[in-house]
Amino acid sequence: MKKYLVFALISICFGMLGSYFQQISEKPSLHFTSLPDANATNVSFNNATIESGDFVKASAQATPTVVFIKTVSNAQNQQSGNIWDFWDFFGNRGPSYSSGSGVIISKDGYIVTNNHVIKDADKIDVILNNNKRTYTAKLIGADANTDLALIKIDAKELQAITFANSDNLKTGEWVLAVGNPFNLTSTVTAGIVSAKGRNINVNQNAQFPIESFIQTDAAINPGNSGGALVNLNGELVGINTAIQSQTGSYVGYGFAIPGNMVAKIVKDIIDFGDVQKGFTGMEVKDLDEATATDKNINNGVVVNDVFEDGPAEKAGLKTDDIITKIDNKGVDSKAVYEEQISYHRPGDNIKVNYLRNGKEGFIEFKLIGKDANKAIVQKYSVTSTRLGADFKPLSASEKAKLGINAGVKVANIKSGALRQMNIPEGFVIYKLNNKTYSKPEDLIHDLENVSGRILIEGYYADGGKATYSFFTY
Repeated sequence: MKKYLVFALISICFGMLGSYFQQISEKPSLHFTSLPDANATNVSFNNATIESGDFVKASAQATPTVVFIKTVSNAQNQQSGNIWDFWDFFGNRGPSYSSGSGVIISKDGYIVTNNHVIKDADKIDVILNNNKRTYTAKLIGADANTDLALIKIDAKELQAITFANSDNLKTGEWVLAVGNPFNLTSTVTAGIVSAKGRNINVNQNAQFPIESFIQTDAAINPGNSGGALVNLNGELVGINTAIQSQTGSYVGYGFAIPGNMVAKIVKDIIDFGDVQKGFTGMEVKDLDEATATDKNINNGVVVNDVFEDGPAEKAGLKTDDIITKIDNKGVDSKAVYEEQISYHRPGDNIKVNYLRNGKEGFIEFKLIGKDANKAIVQKYSVTSTRLGADFKPLSASEKAKLGINAGVKVANIKSGALRQMNIPEGFVIYKLNNKTYSKPEDLIHDLENVSGRILIEGYYADGGKATYSFFTY
């Protein structure tokens, strides 16, 4: 009977969904009402003089551009933790339903939303705010790394939102969140920008996650995902994406993807079919208190790893250099560094200010693409014919993601002990028989020469721990 009660309550489900890329054969014509301008300046507001009319004006400007999104996923054979999923009389799982928000960015029907709002959706319905008309949307493309997606409806002369330059957004500035929380359409909440450049590790399963969120105390709840964060002119400064809460509901912390990043991702999807990410050939980490004290500096990121023959290495950057600016913009955290790099495409030049041994330096170099970066990283891998697999050292970001200081990743598993133990591709071996490893050569030597019981401890790509045991003679 519980399954049938679930069916009666299906209208209030809020499942989380994610993405695939779909390149359309005919390049769409996207018309932004206003593109972000790096040299533009926002209107500055004196908070002491803000009146309710400012909120009314911003709400009236932004609300018609925010849509209600409902999705259906016919994933009968998949496992789900959603208690609102439908089950038929034979105990089979039926369609899953989800809802969220989106923002109209062009008059001819292009809408940006979160990747997790439309993930695995077989049908995407869009309900307009002004006339409540429902359209079936087409997925144009999505990016799991930034949790953004672009969809389109067949409509004309829609009211599209205006983009502000999110770089000019200041901590303490008033903002409004517009969306559809708990199926309550056209909801507006007010708050201030609490912080910028926040990394909350909400996108851990992405290959190259980029998180540099705008934090706000404007109330954001399930269903707000994909909605607009706007300034007091009603201009888009961010796409509401996540909350940080023990209960899953608003407790004072909401997070939005900066509008400038949204504009770049959307243009990439339209122009190229997917996101054009540039790589520097190095890994950085946040500046810790000990380093800051030792170097007598307050802001910057530390170069943690430089790949041989990569752009950064060829330009002369070294491990332990401290990067203080990217393109003349201050970098005070890894999140901000990643955001600045994300605005560039392969082939773009970036300008880097850095400190080395207390002396300032400046270099400029060209970013490379994903394939070139992969080739550089793979130079570090070591192949064991006997074990039938490749072994790679972990990058600094991979170690940070898993919360470990050592480990070796396995790949291209073909035969041998690893295949017999059913160890999957991408598994990170942290310990072999209680010994920790960082260098592939050391792990390969011991694996090839061990006898008796083999006990391997490690991590899956999503951070889950696992132990494998095997006997050899």
